[in-house]
Amino acid sequence: MTELTGITWDHPRGYAPLRACAAYEDIRVRWELRSLKDFGDLSLSELAARYDLIILDHPHVGEAAQGALVPFDNTLGGEALAALRLGNDTTSFRSYYYQDRQWALPIDAACQVAAYRPDQLGNRPLPENWEAVFQLAETLKPAGLHIGIALCPTDTLCSFLTLAAQLGDAPVSDQWIKRKTVTTVIEKLCRLQDLSHPDCLNWNPIQLYQHMSGAQGTVAYSPLAFGYTDYSRAGSPSAHRLKFTNIPEAGCALLGGAGLGISANCAHPAEAARYAAWICGAEVQSTRYTENSGQPAHQAAWNDPACDAATGGFLSGTCATLQQAYTRPRLAGWPEFQEALGDTVHACLRGHQSIPATVEALEQLHQQHF
Repeated sequence: MTELTGITWDHPRGYAPLRACAAYEDIRVRWELRSLKDFGDLSLSELAARYDLIILDHPHVGEAAQGALVPFDNTLGGEALAALRLGNDTTSFRSYYYQDRQWALPIDAACQVAAYRPDQLGNRPLPENWEAVFQLAETLKPAGLHIGIALCPTDTLCSFLTLAAQLGDAPVSDQWIKRKTVTTVIEKLCRLQDLSHPDCLNWNPIQLYQHMSGAQGTVAYSPLAFGYTDYSRAGSPSAHRLKFTNIPEAGCALLGGAGLGISANCAHPAEAARYAAWICGAEVQSTRYTENSGQPAHQAAWNDPACDAATGGFLSGTCATLQQAYTRPRLAGWPEFQEALGDTVHACLRGHQSIPATVEALEQLHQQHF
């Protein structure tokens, strides 16, 4: 029997499917938890010193390539890896491919999507562009309703990058974006904040959806936040199920989700790779993984009507946005830079710094990191 330790994040979507799939043949995995913020920010090298298997976000791949993880090219071999990619050559799969190596396998697929309360939105049409979002916010006011967006610092940076990508000017390497783009994006975020629920600057997506789905929720529509199938599934503990759909203007939503990587310090890399290939494969992803609160990454699950029904139409409702998602740079140092980016723009939204000063500060931050 091979015993492995793994680290994931502390939300049912992050741990429930892994614990339900913790045993495979002669392999057992003990899954431990870290916070959602640490999932995006904590050093991969620190985790690799303590765990065999690591659930990670794709911007950490640059650090993985510096020795934190062992690539699957070494542990599975080219033919086995090609077989995994067959039928699953998705944006999520490619986001963990860097410097000609596959550093993780996609286990969870996500990007920023839109969400709404059907009972509150009523016959109002779903916005197809940002001007329609602003108009919807005004029409909701007389009913005591709001639009909403997750704008805690981490999600501020995510929405910043989505809006920049929609303008065709998001970072793709170590080059920063035009001043005009930065100004336009921050102005749009300020307008969204002004029209959104007053608590939006404190919310991550989970807090946003908990409010929306609650009995006293007043947010009828959210144009931009990472999707969670927990809130669209039948049997959800929330008072109201949400519906998820594509974001306004559909394309370039920030890619999220999670990959499964193997620590360079793992004493059993072959067994770890065998387990990873199993849990990230089409059969498990389309059955046990999705059935236990998982948000699958494999294309087979996204194409499966049973998986779509289990998630309340989440997969079919958001697949167009996922297919056109924007992948962040995977440079060493990017996770630290994006955290500083979010803090800086968030300070501007709180009124602690002007837009021109924020534009200047972001340029300086980028120069310091790259």
